[in-house]
Amino acid sequence: MPWFKVDDTAHSHPKLIKAGNAAVGLWMRAGAYAAQHLTEGIVPGVVAQLYGTAPQARKLVAVGLWHAAGHTCSRCPQPPAGDFQMHDYHQYNPRRAKVEREREQAAERQQRAREKAAAERAARENGKESRSNRRRFDDENLSENLESASNQGAFWEDSAGQGTSSHRDAPNPSRSPRPDPSPSTPYGSTPPYPPTDKPGTPGPAEQLLARWWDTYGRTTAQSRNTIGRAIADALANGLEPAALWPALARLGDLNKPVTGGTLTFALAELKRPAPGPGGEVIPFDRAASARPSTTDQRVAAGMDLAARLRAQEGTTA
Repeated sequence: MPWFKVDDTAHSHPKLIKAGNAAVGLWMRAGAYAAQHLTEGIVPGVVAQLYGTAPQARKLVAVGLWHAAGHTCSRCPQPPAGDFQMHDYHQYNPRRAKVEREREQAAERQQRAREKAAAERAARENGKESRSNRRRFDDENLSENLESASNQGAFWEDSAGQGTSSHRDAPNPSRSPRPDPSPSTPYGSTPPYPPTDKPGTPGPAEQLLARWWDTYGRTTAQSRNTIGRAIADALANGLEPAALWPALARLGDLNKPVTGGTLTFALAELKRPAPGPGGEVIPFDRAASARPSTTDQRVAAGMDLAARLRAQEGTTA
């Protein structure tokens, strides 16, 4: 916004003193109008009539503060007929072109500032979202690692009937969640061998996973990858696919989660011998089976009563 500039000595300038306060008021208001509308010091006649009177305008022309059309001042341009030109307007006030250029530069600075602020705002929001996603991914990875560690750590020897100590009982246990190779495994005496496949690739583990998932996948809350890791770990510990499938089917039938621990207990349950003759068999009580039920007793008593009544009626007759 341009300003209509007035020198600090104007209060005692001879021209303003001669013009008088009323005419100086018109001069001041017309100057502000010219600065606002960038008229280059031109005061339209209608504006002069609006802000003052004709005698006040003539007084400003007479003292040299304004010029009418046809004036002889070499420093000031000619105004249109009926308008006025403020004397030496550009000596204190900027030209229209300069003001417009400064306005354009200010608009460009404001636009750059807005774009910079928007970019910084977007960067902060992206950073917050990135940190939030990173924390969520870290939590998910931690959960999967804990679940994998619990699945793999559940294959200890005592659960499968092995009396030897595991790698966790050694003086310097391995930091790996999987057991170190040893002569004894949680699933038997066969030394563990590297898995022939991983979940998602063709092989025994993927075949068992696909078979189990087709049969029980709709009834489990576990993810396919979690079950695949448990199967791969069991095969890596030396368990044959033919021996592993019954345990997997057992867990699926019982709607139990497939983990290292549950597989171990399922295998132990399947290996438990069936009871022999007389073992865990409830003896059959023949006397109890021959004893009539309450309903039979009531029916028999009713029939006996009816027979006695018929006998009494025959005797009376």
